[in-house]
Amino acid sequence: MEVREHREELLKRIPALRISFLTLLVAIGAAYWFVQVIRGEYYRELAENNRLRRIPVQPIRGLIFDREGRLLVDNVPSYNLRIDRSRSADVDRSLRFAAETLERPLEELAAQLDRQASAPVFTPVLLAESLSLSQVARFSTAALEHPEFEIDVGHLRLYRHGPMTAHLLGYLGEVTEQDLREGKGDYRPGDLRGKRGIERAFDGELQGERGQRQVIVDSRGRVRDDFATHPARPGRNLRLELDLELQQVAARYLGERVGAAVALDPRDGAVLVMASSPTYNPNLFARRLDRSEWQRLVEAPHDPLQNRVIQNTFAPGSVYKVVVAVAGLMDRAVSPSETVYCGGATRIYNRRFRCWYRAGHGRVNLREAIKRSCDVYFYYLGQKLGITRIAHYSRLFGLGRETGLDLGGERAGLVPDLEWSLGVRGSTWYPGETISVAIGQGPLLVTPLQVATMMAVVANGGHLVTPRVLASSPPAPPRETGLDPEALAFVDEALWAVVNEAGTGAAAKVPGFDIAGKTGTAQVFEQKTWLDNEDLPFEKRDHAWFAAYGPGDDPTLVVVVLVQHGGEGSRQAAPLARMIYEKYFDDRQPVAPS
Repeated sequence: MEVREHREELLKRIPALRISFLTLLVAIGAAYWFVQVIRGEYYRELAENNRLRRIPVQPIRGLIFDREGRLLVDNVPSYNLRIDRSRSADVDRSLRFAAETLERPLEELAAQLDRQASAPVFTPVLLAESLSLSQVARFSTAALEHPEFEIDVGHLRLYRHGPMTAHLLGYLGEVTEQDLREGKGDYRPGDLRGKRGIERAFDGELQGERGQRQVIVDSRGRVRDDFATHPARPGRNLRLELDLELQQVAARYLGERVGAAVALDPRDGAVLVMASSPTYNPNLFARRLDRSEWQRLVEAPHDPLQNRVIQNTFAPGSVYKVVVAVAGLMDRAVSPSETVYCGGATRIYNRRFRCWYRAGHGRVNLREAIKRSCDVYFYYLGQKLGITRIAHYSRLFGLGRETGLDLGGERAGLVPDLEWSLGVRGSTWYPGETISVAIGQGPLLVTPLQVATMMAVVANGGHLVTPRVLASSPPAPPRETGLDPEALAFVDEALWAVVNEAGTGAAAKVPGFDIAGKTGTAQVFEQKTWLDNEDLPFEKRDHAWFAAYGPGDDPTLVVVVLVQHGGEGSRQAAPLARMIYEKYFDDRQPVAPS
C-alpha cells in the first residue's frame, strides 16, 4: 500500500519535472539563439579581432594650388595615437597614462574619447595627433603594459601662407554628432571635415576614400603580419583662380586694418583676390583647438573668423552712384548736359541734406557729379527716380541677392523698397529715405563681392557674371541685364575721369594704364555737422570704399576695397587698389600716352 502511494506521488511530479526540463531547454536555446543570431556578428568580430585587427587607412587629402600652380595647402606627416578599448583592462587607467605621457589634461583626452564612443569597442579610435618622437618612443616601450595603444602615421593640413589665405581656404575640424546623423559623406567618429571656405565647399572632392589594412596580431596585440589591404584613394587636387601674389599684396596692406578686398575678372567671374581682415591662422586648427583657444578666437575684436568679402554687409556709400546714374539715364530722369547747383548742402522735403564737400561743387552735370562724387546732384536725381525705380535697377546689377559664388556662405544684402518696408518694418516708405539711398546710405546693404559684380557689369558692357573660385569648374554664362549700352558707356567714361582727371579716385591712378573707378565714404552714424573722421571714436568713423576696373577698353580685372572705419575711400581704399593693379600689370606693357 505504501509503495503504491509513493509511486502515485512520483507520477504527480513527472509533469512538473517535464515542464522544468523543457523550460531549461528553451532557455538554453534562447541564449544560444541570442549569442549566435542577435549578437553573433559582434562576437564573431570580437573573436576575429583577437587574431585579426582592422586598421582604418585614412586617405591623403587633396592639395590646393593657386591659378599659377603655386601650392597653397599641403599635407605633412604626423604621428597619431589610437586606443583599442577592447584591449584595455581599465580605460580610465589607460587615459591617465596617456595624459601623463602627452602632458595634456586628462579631461581633454576623455572628451576626445567620448566623442567617438559610438565606434565599435574593438575598433582603435584616435586619441591624439602630432606626437613627438620621444612620446612615440614612450608608448612603444610601454607596449607590454599598455597593449591598447597604437601609433600610426597620418597627415596634418599645412596652410603654407597662414592668415593671408585663411578666409578663402578655411580649415578642418572634427565631425560633430549632427554631421554623423545627417550622413553627408563617409564620416566616422573622430574624422575631420572641412569647416569653412574651400575646405568645406569642396570637402567631398578633397576628402578621398578611406582604405583598410587587416593585420595578424598576437595575444598581446602586437602586429605580426599583414593579412589583407584595401588601399585608400587620395582626394582630388584643386586649382583655384586665386592669384597668390595679388592676395599677398592685399593681405599685407590690410594688415591691422579692419576690412576686405576682392578682385575678379569681369569677363568670366574668376576670383583672383579674396582677403579679409582681421584674420586668423588656420594652422592652429590642424592640431585641434582646445576650448580656451577657440574661445579666444570667438571673443577677439572685430570677429576674425568672419569673411567680410561675402559674410558682412555694409552701406555702399558713393560707389552706389554708379547704379543711380545708369538708372537716371535709362529712365530719362536726367540728361548728360543737365546741371544742378551744389552749395555744400540743399533742402529737400523740408529737410537739410549735406554734401560731403563743405564748400560745395558749384554747378555740375552728371559727368562732373560722378567724377567729383557730388551728393547734392544725386539727391535730386534720387528724388526724380523714386525708390521703386532705383530698386529695380539695383537688382539688374545683381544687388539684393547672393551672387552665386561657388564657395557658398554669402549673404544676400538688402535693396529696400516700399514692399520691403511694409513687410519688414510694418510701415510705409518715406520719400526722404530715397534721398539717402540715392547716395548709398539708409537701409541699403551690400557685400564687397556684390560691389565687384556690380562694377563688372559696367566693365563688360552689361553682363552679370557669376563669381567662382574653382578654376576647373566652367564659368556660368554671363546673364544679360538689359541695361542700355549707351548709358553704361557714359558712366564708364565718367568713372575713367574719377581716376585720371584729378577726381576723387586719383590715388588709384597707374601710369601707363587706364583705370576707371569710384570712391565711396559710407557713414556709420548720421552726422548733422561736418566732422573729420580723425576726431571721432574709431567705431563711429566712416567706412572707406573704392571700386575699380581696368585696363582700358577691354577690362580684365575688377578690384573692390573696403576699409571699415577708415574714413575717406580716396585715402584708405584707393591706394590698395593701385597696389593690386601695379602688381597685376608687372608683366604687361603699358599703353602709350595719347
